[in-house]
Amino acid sequence: MGRGGVSAVARATGVSRRAISCGLLELDDRRALAGDRVRRPGGGRKRLIDTDPQLLDKLDRLVEPTTRGDPMSPLRWTCKSVRNLADELTARGHPVSYRTVAHLLNDMGYSLQSNRKNSEGADHLDRDRQFRHIARRVRAAQAAGNPVISVDTKKKEQVGNFKNSGREWRPKGDPEQVRVHDFVIKELGKVAPYGIYDLAANRGWVNVGIDHDTAEFAVGSIRWWWKTAGRRAYPNARRLLITADGGGSNGYRVRLWKWELQKLADETGLNICVCHFPTGTSKWNKIEHRLFSFITKNWRGRPLLSHAAIVNLIASTRTAAGLKVTCRLDMRQYPSGVKVSDEQMATICITPDRFHGEWNYTIHPRRTGGVI
Repeated sequence: MGRGGVSAVARATGVSRRAISCGLLELDDRRALAGDRVRRPGGGRKRLIDTDPQLLDKLDRLVEPTTRGDPMSPLRWTCKSVRNLADELTARGHPVSYRTVAHLLNDMGYSLQSNRKNSEGADHLDRDRQFRHIARRVRAAQAAGNPVISVDTKKKEQVGNFKNSGREWRPKGDPEQVRVHDFVIKELGKVAPYGIYDLAANRGWVNVGIDHDTAEFAVGSIRWWWKTAGRRAYPNARRLLITADGGGSNGYRVRLWKWELQKLADETGLNICVCHFPTGTSKWNKIEHRLFSFITKNWRGRPLLSHAAIVNLIASTRTAAGLKVTCRLDMRQYPSGVKVSDEQMATICITPDRFHGEWNYTIHPRRTGGVI
C-alpha cells in the first residue's frame, strides 16, 4: 500500500501500528515460522508448571492430604474449593489464580464428585447364595402361576407445606413457598406409605398409613392388596411368595409379623412363603427401584400439603414400561409395642426352608390342619 499503509490498516482494524509493523517483520523473516506456527518456538509466556515445577505436587497434596503424605494439611477439614486452594498455594509461595487451579485439577484427572452409597458394611457369608435362592424361588413361583410380591415401607413423609427435594417447572421467579423449619404439624403428622409391588404384573399398590409402622400395618396392607387385586389376578393361586427386607416392620426377627401372616394364611387359605434379604441389602429389593424411585420422581419439588395430595401423587405415578399404581389412605390405628407370647408362637404353622430357615420359611393355613 506504500506510504501510509500501516496507518490505514491500523485505522481499519483497530490493531496498533506497532503490532502491524512487528507482524510485517515476522512475515518477511520466513525462517522464523515452521509449518503452521504463528509464533517462534519458545515464544510467549511460560506455563506455571514449567516455571514452578513443585506446583502440581503441592496442589495434589492439598487436594488429597490423607493419601498424599500430608496429614497436617490446613485444608484437611475445610472445603477444598478452587479459591481456597489458590489462596493456600499463594500463601506457600506458589502464586496462582483460582482459574488456573481449576484447569490444573482438570488436567490432573480430578472432577467435582458427590458421595456415593456403595459400602454395605460387613457382608453375610451367604449373602450371594441367598440372592440366588430368592431368584430360584421367584422363577419357580411365577412358572407355577402363583403371585410374587415385593414389600417394604417407604420413608415416612411429613404432611404440610414443607420443602420436598427436587425441582419442577414453574413461572420464572415464582418458586413454591414452603416453611422454613421442618417441625411436624400436629394436626397433619406424618404418613408411612407401605408398598406392595407385583413383579409379574408390574403393578404397585400403596397403603398410606397415618399411625405407627407396625407388622400389623404391614400385613394389613398385604391383606388389602389380596382382597382388591391379588385374588382376582391369581384366582388359582395356592401360594403367595413375599420378598421383604430383613428388618423393619416386616423383619424376620419380628414375632408380630409372623403372627399376622398366620392370620392372613388362615383367612385366604394360601401357603405364604417369605424370603428375606440379608441385612444391609435392602436396596436390592425390587420394590425400591421399580416402584418407590418412580414415586419420588413423580412428586419431586411438590410439597405434600395433605393426605389427599399424597394419595393422588402416588396413584398418578406412571412409567414408559407400563407401571401403574393404586393407592389408598389407611385411617386405622396400629398400636406399637404389641407382644406375641411363646404360646401364640407355638401355634403358628411354619416350615423353615433347609437353607437359612430364619430367612426363608412358609406359613401354612391352620384351618385345614397343616400343609396344603
